[in-house]
Amino acid sequence: MSNHDVIVLGAGGVGSATIYQLARRGVRVLGLDRFPAAHALGSSHGQTRLIRLAYYEHPDYVPLVLRAYKLWEQTQQEWGQQLYHETGILEAGPVGGELVSGIQASARQYDLPIEVLSAAEAERRWPGFRFPPDYQVIFEQRSGYLMVEQAVAAQLEMANRAGAELVLDEEITGWRKDGDGFLVETDKGSHRADQLVIAAGAWSNSLLTELGLELTVLRKPLHWFQADASYDRDAGCPAFFYEVPEGHFYGFPASDSRGLKIALHSGGELVEDPLQVDRSIDLEERAVVTAFLERYLPGVSLVPSDHTVCMYTMTPDRFFVIDHHPAEAGVVIAAGLSGHGFKFTPVIAEIICQLLLDGRAELPIDFLSLTRAIERQES
Repeated sequence: MSNHDVIVLGAGGVGSATIYQLARRGVRVLGLDRFPAAHALGSSHGQTRLIRLAYYEHPDYVPLVLRAYKLWEQTQQEWGQQLYHETGILEAGPVGGELVSGIQASARQYDLPIEVLSAAEAERRWPGFRFPPDYQVIFEQRSGYLMVEQAVAAQLEMANRAGAELVLDEEITGWRKDGDGFLVETDKGSHRADQLVIAAGAWSNSLLTELGLELTVLRKPLHWFQADASYDRDAGCPAFFYEVPEGHFYGFPASDSRGLKIALHSGGELVEDPLQVDRSIDLEERAVVTAFLERYLPGVSLVPSDHTVCMYTMTPDRFFVIDHHPAEAGVVIAAGLSGHGFKFTPVIAEIICQLLLDGRAELPIDFLSLTRAIERQES
């Protein structure tokens, strides 16, 4: 007899949402994590994460993000505090480039509202921003950001209220088939359940060694800078995403005393051990970020006010893996969110629940299969 119906390994972005959604369905669920709730040692921290609709990465993500918006609204309503701030987003890149072309393809396929502007038009409308004169600028009003630690903490608290058991500060050392269920071993004991979810973020490799899936973990610094009042959220400053020769940069309007937040989405230093990440300031990357700000956001003071470091867990093609374990039908995997997954976490959680309880997902997810990820790394 199992102690639980489902054990969820990991209580970060995907894990917290999954524990919450399973619990509100009446499932006896246990959430395990080696760190405290809403910690700052993985991927789901750093105050904010973008959410955007006309998805440049691939149009197949749009049905998922449409559903994610509805689930975030539901979660926010049940929690009773604001988790999503709609600021709109400016997305700028060369005509025919990855960013602009991808946004337009998604918008065409799903009839999504976007505004396409020239660089000069965008600068007149948002005088705090500069754009190369030959760039296109796209504005999406139904975009903004999510409060990441607040969202994780909220879902874990609501899961607990709904009957979920949470065991934190306990290191997961392994899992195995055990009769008609699964046994999860930790540094403090063991736990048994009928089914299992592996949502371990940067620690996924150690729990999926037998699959041959290669997940690369990257170190990703986040930076805050003091800025004048025109960059405040309450002054109407949007979030932003630029594709420029130096890389892909994204950022958020100022929402507290730290000022404007910015990060380099592309690149990243390889992480060999997620427990040994260098969390000090990378002065070379800060110089790249400040050079970007000086050129494109001239009202930002370049006086740093804060920084932190998170991690991206990358698949070879930057598409997620959401699938059944190929050898164990009672195990579902969510891995490799590749630096753009937090906005999807409630719909990923819903899909996980469907795979566990119904055997299939309602939304199309074949493009996120494990087989696809392994084939891409071999090609």
